[in-house]
Order: sequence, then C-alpha cells, then structure tokens
Amino acid sequence: MASSSTPKQPSHAHIGGPPDLRRRLAVYKATMKDDWERAQDEDMATAYINGYHETLLHRAVGTGRSIHFVEKLVELMPKEALVLQNLRNDTALSVAARLGNTKAAIILVDKNPDLLQMKNNDGLFPVHLAALYAHKETLLYLMKATTDHHHPTPYADHYSGVLLLVQLIVSGFYDVALDLVHHHPDLSTKFMRIENNDYPLKAIARKASAFRSGCRLNFWQRFIYSSVPVKLENYPNNNPNTCDTQNPADISQVPPQMSGRENYYYYFGTLRHKLRVLLAKAMLLVPHIKHIQEKMSGHDQALQLVKRLCEGLIHSITDFDDTFWNFNEPTLEAARHGIHEVLQELVDTFPDAIWSRDANEHYIFQFAIINRNENVFNLMYQMSEFMQYMINLIDKNGDTLLHVAGKLAPQHKLNLVSGAALQMQRELQWFKEVEKFVIPAYREMKNKDEKTAAMIFSEEHENLVREGEKWMKDTSNSCTIAAALIATVVFAAAITVPGDYNDYGLPNFNKEIGFIIFAMSDAISLFTSSASLLMFLSILTSRYAEQDFLYSLPKRLIIGLVTLFLSITSMMITFSATLYLVFGHKKAWILIPTAALACLPVTLFVSLQFPLLVDVISSTYGPGIFGKQSDRPFY
Repeated sequence: MASSSTPKQPSHAHIGGPPDLRRRLAVYKATMKDDWERAQDEDMATAYINGYHETLLHRAVGTGRSIHFVEKLVELMPKEALVLQNLRNDTALSVAARLGNTKAAIILVDKNPDLLQMKNNDGLFPVHLAALYAHKETLLYLMKATTDHHHPTPYADHYSGVLLLVQLIVSGFYDVALDLVHHHPDLSTKFMRIENNDYPLKAIARKASAFRSGCRLNFWQRFIYSSVPVKLENYPNNNPNTCDTQNPADISQVPPQMSGRENYYYYFGTLRHKLRVLLAKAMLLVPHIKHIQEKMSGHDQALQLVKRLCEGLIHSITDFDDTFWNFNEPTLEAARHGIHEVLQELVDTFPDAIWSRDANEHYIFQFAIINRNENVFNLMYQMSEFMQYMINLIDKNGDTLLHVAGKLAPQHKLNLVSGAALQMQRELQWFKEVEKFVIPAYREMKNKDEKTAAMIFSEEHENLVREGEKWMKDTSNSCTIAAALIATVVFAAAITVPGDYNDYGLPNFNKEIGFIIFAMSDAISLFTSSASLLMFLSILTSRYAEQDFLYSLPKRLIIGLVTLFLSITSMMITFSATLYLVFGHKKAWILIPTAALACLPVTLFVSLQFPLLVDVISSTYGPGIFGKQSDRPFY
C-alpha cells in the first residue's frame, strides 16, 4: 500500500541556494519564454529560482505555453526531484492541477506516480485542486491515474473523499460526483462534515443552478426544455418523461394476442415515438438546442445525486435527533435558495424534515415567503388539509405566515419585475395568496410589537407605493403626450382629406378603395388615441392606494397601451393611404416602400413597449406564479 506521506526532498547542492543570481535570472527568463536552448542547465533544474521557492518545473508547468519544454525538463530531472515543493507545498503536479494543464500532469505522473499522493499546505491532493478550480479534463485524468497507481486511493480516506465530493458539487460536476458515489458508497452512507461545517447534501442544497427551478428560461427555451429528451449515458435514467433516442422501439415487433383496434393504437403510438426520436435527433444538431439538452442532463444528474445522498444519510445515522438536525441544514438551504426539487426529495426521504427551523424559529415556508421563492411556496398546494393547518406556525416574535408576507421582499427579487408599480402588484399578490393558507383567527392577530400583518405591510411598502406612483405618472405623462399628438394629427387629416372636394362637396377620391381605407383608419386612430388619452389621464388622477396596484391601475395601463398601439398603427395606415392616393395613383409599386416604411414606427413601438405590455397583462390576468406544480404529495 502506497503511503500518503510526503516523500523526502532530494538532497541537491543548489536546492534553496542557486549558485549565481545572473545565471538564475537568465534561466528564469528563458523558462518564461519557453526557450529551452537557454534554459537548459542541469544544475539549475533542481534549484529554487525565485522567492516563492519555485523550481523551473513549477514555472514551466504554470506557463503552459509549450509542453515540449516540460517534456525536456522532466527528462533532465531525476525522478526524486519532481517532488520539490514551493512555499505553499505545491508540487509541479499541484500547479498543473490548479491550472488545468492536463498534458503536463500526464508527463509528471508517468515519471513519478507518488506525486498523486502529495498534499499542499491546505491538505489538498492534486485531484482536489483540479476539482476546486473546475478543470474537468485534468480532474478525470487524475482520478483515473490515482485509482490505477494507488490502493487505497486518497479519496477512499473518508475525509478526503467527502471533501472531493463537495468540491465536485460546488464546481457543477454532478456526473463525476455520481460516479464517485457509485464506486465509493461509503461517502454517502457515512456522515462526516468538512471545513466550514459543510457536507455533500448541504452543498448541493444551495446549488440553485443545478436544478430546473434555478434556471430562468424564456418561452422558446422552455419549449425546447419540455420537448427535447434527456439521455444519460453512464447512469440509469429513472425519469419516465424522458426518451431514449438511442434505442427506439421497433415497429415491426407487435405483441401477440392484440385485436385490430389495439394493433392500430400500437402502430400509431410506436410511429409517433419514432417520429419524436427522429425530431429529437434533428433538433440536437442545433448548437443552442444541444446546449439546452446538456443542461437538462445536468439537472437530471443533480437530482439523482440528491436521491443517493438522501438515502445514504438515512442509513448513516441511527439516532432520530441526529437525523433530524442533519436534514435540518440542507432543508433550510434548499428553502432559502428556492430549490423545491431538493426539498421534495428530502421530505420524501425523511418526512419530519418539513419541520426544519433556524435559530429564529423560521420554518421552510417562512423562508419561502421571506425570500419570495414561489417554487417552494407552491409545495403547500401539494399538502393535505391537515398539514396545511399544521404549518400555521408562529415564530418567537409572534409573527404568523401573514406577518412574514407583509415584509418587503429582498431587492434582488423585486428587480425581477419591471417597474415599481408591478413590483407593488407582485407584493400584493403574495400577501393575498398567503392569506388563503392562514387560518381566520390568525389574520388579524398582533405580534409582540402589537402590529397586525396589514399594518406591517403598509409600513414596509410605504416607499414602494411612492415609487410605484411616480413610475405610473411618468409612464402616463409620456404616453399622454403621444396620444394627444396623434389625436391632433388624425383630426386634422379628417377635415383636410386628400384630393380636395368636387362641386357637390364630396371628396374627389370618395369611390377609391384607398380613400375608404384612409377614412376608416383615420377614424380608428382618432377614437383609439382619444380612449388612450382618457385612460392615461385617469391614471394621473388616481388616488394611488395600496389596493389600486393590484388590478385597477394595471388594467388602466393595459387599456391605455393597447389603444395607443392601435392608434399608432392606424395612423400609419392613414398616412400610407393618403400617400398612395396623392402620389401613387395607378402605381402599385409604390405600395411596397410605403408599407415597409410605415412598419418602422410600429415595429419600434412593439420592440420597446410590447414587453412591458406583456408583463402587465401576464401579471394581472395570466395564470400567475402560484399553483400546484405536480400531483406528488408533500407531507
């Protein structure tokens, strides 16, 4: 069995005391420039060349410009000299692992495998450094080399193994972490904490980016995410919603004893499966879609890892109190970061984890409300009525769930919503939704400061109401000016029609199709701009009470923006029709550039204001952020 202790330093005459400063500097500079001809010096190969006690090999590996230089230098040095360490006790292999220089690592390990077992001042093996600095290629090589050359491996030692597992999780290498747990089950079944009181399940419980709930996807990304199947090559796929694109069903193999109708459905279902597989393979040729598929695989791997760690934690502890408190920390971390997938697995494994609490007696749903994590809060819809009643807990300050909802959301959560008015609307929606789960006796209850939840809400959101009022007025003022200008222009156009009038007082173009389009679009523009003007004026004269931000003000803003958009569009049609009647009569080709130019202001309005309109409509009349996420029970 190979020893993990640090091998003895070789005794060379020049170690720690280079023979000549100029000679040392010349070789140092040559090394930095990958100039082997000038750096070639057998006496200097094992000498310290700077104040950090680095050798030429440290610098050559760290520079990483020429692997040829490293090869020559390693050939020149004796095997024992490769273990020389700098002031941080880093060997050249540690430097290669830290910087992700895989080729240099291969050269060094081939000559002296003992380097794999040498720790630095932080007690880290090279494999730990590769994981810590997220160099996956180097990490995979070092793990394989360590397994091939040393038995037991450094990470078979429990502390080193748990440390490596945590580092893999932090760096996002969930596939490697799964493989490590698979080959070393003790890392999940024997509970141990490392520095900073950390352990694997706690580490992954704060990695929001590792799960679907922690990724903000646009419409197309969500569509791709739900359409493209995920395929895990190295691990069993337990997700029933995924599709194996490598082994599609054979349509020629029909199960025996099936009726004609059953045969039809079987053929149809199998054909649909094959078409889906072909579509998935075609979609994966697009780089953006392939990136989404890789992200899905990462999420699936992270979830599998959580399941393995939960099962391991249950088997590692026999005392109920220890089990509760060891589940307590990852449960609170997951609730704090809004990772409902982890919470679901934790509570499924150990149902009492639902009562996890911190020093302030805050439970997971209080964390969800404080941090405005709707994914965690929505787990309440998956609970039985009895459990919904049981979670009506009061903390040490006498605050109910509704008191907690009355407090202002964290700024980073407010910033996810555009505009102070919509932020205030979202806060009211949270307050109203939490109120549904609070028993009637608690809705008017006062806390230790003699304040009800409504009083706390008003105090906490006083500044946000003022900011929302200012945002609404600024938006309305700008749109009011635009609506008034449009109304003025189209009214003038209505009384000065193109082509003048005939002797009977009728417009000369009154029988032209273009004139009918002109008249109709002009009327629509005038009416819609007037309606928009009135809506924005009503916003300016509103009382701006808290409850107005929930439906009243957003509804007026929606009507004002929609009518303003219609008035701009119809005004462009009016102008285009006039231009065609006056200058393009019987010249159809003029319609193309006119229509193209008329689309410019409409396109600009859509690109600049349409996202705001969509946000307002979605937040006011859309499905909202609350609701049941699945039929999976949450105890």
